[in-house]
Amino acid sequence: MGFTKAALASSLLLLGQAAAMDRIVMKGSKFFFQNGTQFLMKGIAYQQDSAAAGGETSGTTFVDPLSDVTKCQRDVPLLAALDTNTIRTYAIDPTADHSGCMKLLADAGIYVVSDLGEPALSINRDTPQWNVDLFTRYKAVVDEMSKYDNVIGFFAGNEVTNNRSNTQASAYVKAAVRDTKKYIADKGGPWMGVGYAANDDADIRADIAQYFNCGDQDQAIDFWGYNIYEWCGHNTFEGSGYKTQVDFFRNYSVPVFFAEYGCNTQGGADGRIWEETTALYSDDMTPVINGGIVYMYFEEANDYGLVSIVGNKASTMKNYDALKTVIASVSPSLTASSAYTPTNSPAACPPLSQNWQANGDNLPPTPDAGLCTCMFNSLSCQPKAGLSPDDFGDIFNFICGADNAACQGINGNTTTGVYGAFSGCTDQQKLGYVLDQYYKHQNSAASACDFKGQANINKSPSSASSCSAALSSASAANSVAATATKPPSSSGTGGSGSGSKNAAAPVSIKALLSVGDLAIGLYLLVAMGVGATMVIL
Repeated sequence: MGFTKAALASSLLLLGQAAAMDRIVMKGSKFFFQNGTQFLMKGIAYQQDSAAAGGETSGTTFVDPLSDVTKCQRDVPLLAALDTNTIRTYAIDPTADHSGCMKLLADAGIYVVSDLGEPALSINRDTPQWNVDLFTRYKAVVDEMSKYDNVIGFFAGNEVTNNRSNTQASAYVKAAVRDTKKYIADKGGPWMGVGYAANDDADIRADIAQYFNCGDQDQAIDFWGYNIYEWCGHNTFEGSGYKTQVDFFRNYSVPVFFAEYGCNTQGGADGRIWEETTALYSDDMTPVINGGIVYMYFEEANDYGLVSIVGNKASTMKNYDALKTVIASVSPSLTASSAYTPTNSPAACPPLSQNWQANGDNLPPTPDAGLCTCMFNSLSCQPKAGLSPDDFGDIFNFICGADNAACQGINGNTTTGVYGAFSGCTDQQKLGYVLDQYYKHQNSAASACDFKGQANINKSPSSASSCSAALSSASAANSVAATATKPPSSSGTGGSGSGSKNAAAPVSIKALLSVGDLAIGLYLLVAMGVGATMVIL
């Protein structure tokens, strides 16, 4: 019963040609199809070992759910049977071929919202950065997914700030939002949004929603995803806290949706009865909340699944059937784009407080690979070639402890909004900068560029004429950063161009820190603990 070669080739060709879909666009606080019909998400989180629902991933590897056509052929019909129109993925491989799965999804009328990070390259709440490597990763995901009509947009972070102890990390995520939005705009083509997915923490839920929405809208989120698990089992619109959320977001200026929902405390995954789904698509909520994404498709150890996978066989679970019944019964009221005039305005930035430590007036600078390369090539003292990142921490600890001035160019302070010009460079480049500054502060003594053979003198530092202007500007910015107690400009704009005077970068997930990352992170935490300027390493 085999296919002929011609038939097989034809089938593969068809898989690679995604059907054209009506693009989703944003208008005010709502989503619409381009034809003007309102779009409400009926979504499912679709990725194994996704570290959602407040969890952490268990390794640096991940399974790209959109690169295996065989698995998509197995799963897409089950997604479609739930009237799914959106899936959320948490990490994709931008070098993989997604055309087959994206076509299957498109044929089923399913759109995608994808996180931009991955386990080894994402913004870490405890040692936050926005650097060259992370920006490269984010741009690669945008480049890959922009090929497809059925992409709504991206999350620049997921629960990066999750309580009042790590609110400074939000400055780096917002810088990532700013730079990714600009990258998408510069590419041209259809709209794709960039948002953030937040957890539901009572201490910060208002501040963080306002922070990502406030200020220059070129830097603010395009949509707000809310990971919310308040409604468990039998409850009501008021008793669950859903009414409180609807009231809060009623005046929000961009679309809000539940980026994860589906409490499992009442009997695990199969104890879910989906009363909250009925509420989500009722007139109580649809004027404010643009639907939601059920967590999740795959049944795993955390017991949130709709479908159990054994080998390559997918079996629907009891709560899948319950959700199918509820979804089939909802009939949400929709607003036509032509009848809708947005009236909500962006929020004011939250003030600094015990619960909020991210200045709304200035963001970390855009990572500039060219500037960082120019800087590193110009150094007289550099790390030894091939030096392991495991060894970076001790050198950073010593130099930044003994000569704080040597580290000003890589520092960042989220409360004052002041950042060194090289804070967005790679760890190796930043180490080189610190070594070179220390060496020069020690009158270029040979012993000051050794560190037990871990550093060496660069006998032919490069000073290309094309680098001179950028390095001069960076030097001036670092001089200001060394003594500044507020941003160079308090206009509420964080800067978005290459070589801007303010910086940021995503790093690896907390549970996945390498020994070298951990050593560097320890210095950062010590510096913060004594009230020093935060060092971005």
